[in-house]
Amino acid sequence: MVEKITGMLALIGVLSLFCQWVGWKLRLPAILPLLLCGLMLGPAFGVLNPDEIFGDLLFPIISLGVAVILFEGALTLNFKEIKDHGRMVTHLVSIGMVITWGCISVATFYLLNFSWEVALLFGALVVVTGPTVIVPMLRSVRPKSQLASILRWEGIVIDPIGALLAVLVFEYITVSGDPTSHVLYALGSMLTLGLGLGAASGYLIGQVIRRNLLPHYLRNTAVLTLMLGIFVGSNLLQEESGLLTVTVMGIWLANMRGVDIAEILEFKETLTVLLISALFILLAARLDSNAMMDLGWGGVGVLAVTMLVARPLSIWVSGIGTSLSKADKWFLCWIAPRGIVAAAVSSLFAIKLEATNVQGADAIVPLVFLIIIGTVVIQSLTAGRWAKYLGVTSGSAQGLLIFGASKFSRELAKILKAKDIKVLLADSNWDNIRLARMDNIPVYFGNPASEHAETYMDLTGIGRVLIMSPYKQLNPLVTFYFQDVLGSKKVFGLNNAEQGSARHQLSETYKQRLCLFGDAVSYAKIASQMAKGAQLKVTNLTENFTFEHFRKRYGETALPLVYLTKEGKVVIVSGNDTQFPNGIELISLLPVEALEEAKIQQAIAEQEAIAAQAKAAEEAALAKAKAEEEAEADRQRLEQQAKTKADEPSQPEADVQDNINTSDETLAKG
Repeated sequence: MVEKITGMLALIGVLSLFCQWVGWKLRLPAILPLLLCGLMLGPAFGVLNPDEIFGDLLFPIISLGVAVILFEGALTLNFKEIKDHGRMVTHLVSIGMVITWGCISVATFYLLNFSWEVALLFGALVVVTGPTVIVPMLRSVRPKSQLASILRWEGIVIDPIGALLAVLVFEYITVSGDPTSHVLYALGSMLTLGLGLGAASGYLIGQVIRRNLLPHYLRNTAVLTLMLGIFVGSNLLQEESGLLTVTVMGIWLANMRGVDIAEILEFKETLTVLLISALFILLAARLDSNAMMDLGWGGVGVLAVTMLVARPLSIWVSGIGTSLSKADKWFLCWIAPRGIVAAAVSSLFAIKLEATNVQGADAIVPLVFLIIIGTVVIQSLTAGRWAKYLGVTSGSAQGLLIFGASKFSRELAKILKAKDIKVLLADSNWDNIRLARMDNIPVYFGNPASEHAETYMDLTGIGRVLIMSPYKQLNPLVTFYFQDVLGSKKVFGLNNAEQGSARHQLSETYKQRLCLFGDAVSYAKIASQMAKGAQLKVTNLTENFTFEHFRKRYGETALPLVYLTKEGKVVIVSGNDTQFPNGIELISLLPVEALEEAKIQQAIAEQEAIAAQAKAAEEAALAKAKAEEEAEADRQRLEQQAKTKADEPSQPEADVQDNINTSDETLAKG
């Protein structure tokens, strides 16, 4: 038996990793291959029977796994970020959640004849969406940036809020089922302990982190261990209060000033693969296929109400007073897939309710999985066509993700941002991120290839990645990660390769991508030029000022970086590009030598202009003098002609004089 349990644990771990890889490779939510794997191992072939293998340990495993999920989700609930992402997100996680809860609860009560308590609990379980299913869907659909941001942040924020709602409803049901205790007193005790202990624990752990009372290598492990200890202790003090306690504890840490929880969130990456993925396979393997079939048309009706009534109603009500168009709202109406939070929490609550013989508890898990399967599969297959039909796709992604927020990157980002090109700077150096924020540049603080970045870093509109950081160990990881995400031809890096022994040489595949701005351009070279006073400049290339003129003015040291076409496309200069078309805006790095060369060329041009101007003035003066001489000659000629004409007799007088002379000659002869 021991060997069988060991083998099953190893099998679940391997399959969890494989399912995560399949989801990543196919650009699908990982929940789909995990769900399929669990169904194949459990109901289909009977290879895995979690209740038989784990026995009494199954409930503690699920319970601790759910505690980790809720705590991690609560760590993301920063109230400031909710405000920063607009009225629509705030409405969706408050008014919209209540509308969704009410619609689904009513549908469950009438269509499946659940009791009101169980119907309300089910409604609370499926109000959450979750970033693990939203983000892969958005990558394939590529809607407008605003819509993608709304959906992402709704999924991030509603996870802990929806889980908190489900915990409160569950605790109310548990208290109501206890005839020996006063309902309000017991519920008040749970809320008091959960809220009080959660806030106190969050504050104390925050103080430990803020004051660095733990060594760095123990911080993540300590927080996780303390969280699990507080979860168990809360349950011992007041039954079923542990989930509320850890949720409040996570929310307190997320909103506590001066507490850096970024590394704690990144620590969740390993847990996601080893714990949460395995947990989902176990939950799917426990499904009873007959129980899902027994839901019949009532289950299908609840799914239809969830997708076609509850979601559209919550979107249109939440959208009142926002700037969203009708097409935007109709698109949001169709995107609300459910994820692992609903599955994990529902399985835990179902086990507890079945132990207390609550009627309808055995149907909660099959119904939740029906909602998960229906929303994820249907919306994944149709969301892309729906977005195109509504005209809400983002089109060709021209934005740039720049890894490395150095001074050079910030200056380039400011120029591109001024040209309405989306730019996102990522860096693990806080000083660089702080300076970028002061320049009002969108940033991501941390490793852009981490799972945390996959969830929280908004890549909407990003089409290419520029690796321009000094982190030689991290650059290849980021390069290969985004080659898989965007494609090998969409990632460019600076040539930071060093000549040395064979053990330090880079792979040929990687070196092929190290051609950003030219084959010989490195981070050190650019940083050195910037330190010496190099500047970035935008130049319009036209028929009157071509790239040849650009080279003549700035010399060979000028480094072309990026150019923008009239159509708004962004072209990255790489390799040995030496020719650039006219009609573009060329962004280039001008070293001090290029700036000095430009001054020399400008001085030469000014001297040539002065000389040309003087020559033109001289020629104009000569032409004017010549024209004046010609005009004077013409005037004198005309005056002479006029004088000659004045001295000559008119024609009639000449004729009379001729007649007189003729008469005199005749008389003389006579």
